[in-house]
Amino acid sequence: MRRDLRLEWPTLGLIAGCYGVWLVAGFWLYPRAPVAALALMAVMTALHSSLVHECLHGHPTRHRLINEALVTLPLSLVYPFRRYRSLHLAHHHDTKLTDPLDDPESYYRERWRYRALPLPLRGLLRLNNTLAGRMVIGPWLSVAGFLGAEMRHLRDDAWGVRRAWALHLPAMLAVLVLVYAMGIPLWLYALAVCWPGLSLIALRTFAEHQWHEAPEGRTIIVERSPLAWLYLNNNLHIVHHRHPSTPWYALPALYRARRDDWRALNRGYVFPNYWALWRQWGFRAKEPVAHPVLRHEPERP
Repeated sequence: MRRDLRLEWPTLGLIAGCYGVWLVAGFWLYPRAPVAALALMAVMTALHSSLVHECLHGHPTRHRLINEALVTLPLSLVYPFRRYRSLHLAHHHDTKLTDPLDDPESYYRERWRYRALPLPLRGLLRLNNTLAGRMVIGPWLSVAGFLGAEMRHLRDDAWGVRRAWALHLPAMLAVLVLVYAMGIPLWLYALAVCWPGLSLIALRTFAEHQWHEAPEGRTIIVERSPLAWLYLNNNLHIVHHRHPSTPWYALPALYRARRDDWRALNRGYVFPNYWALWRQWGFRAKEPVAHPVLRHEPERP
């Protein structure tokens, strides 16, 4: 879909509101009601993650560096914008979705590598395939896996990685300075803001993709949710994958205009809301950790 406006004001307003609420919660509300302040900051941290996703897809301006600058302060601390952008755009090759080697956001593992893991780690990964596990331990596993991979990329001097971290670290330091000025202990910010914020995002990403022979059948639709605003309508995930340059506020209209077609396109991988996901997979593994079809044996040189 072509975008006619140079500036997407709904997104600009949401970015300003996200940072503004986070600052007010930290500086004004925290001394008066610390639990409420931390909860509000966690929600803003999740919203910021959604806004980062929106900006890396070319919003709210036509200028990549401006979009990056608008969300440069990482409220969740961990992920450099440019590394997330690189990995996420690679994820958008729909024919490679869920492939453990070609999809950077796949939660599947290659069968031979999974079998080689220590038993306790295999147990954690199985727990991570329940929705409760994904929300509780998933953020820690994701951060550990991401940082481990980044250390290898830095060691190998992979293109763009050093620059991404060189830009990220001063921005992360600025967030930490603000948190310190708010009087929030840094350990408390990590446990009470970053962890719940990433857990809220894990609720969205838990079932976004599954293996299906047809690439279109690999991407979910969650039709209704009070969290849709927090996820910038990425609960309608197949619509985003088919129209990645469409701004978040236009996705519901695209879905409503062809609802039956979208449901047929993704082979019925549709849920009415996130509560339905919880009822089905809250404490039961959604899928095996090893990919059910791909990467059963290591590639031969």
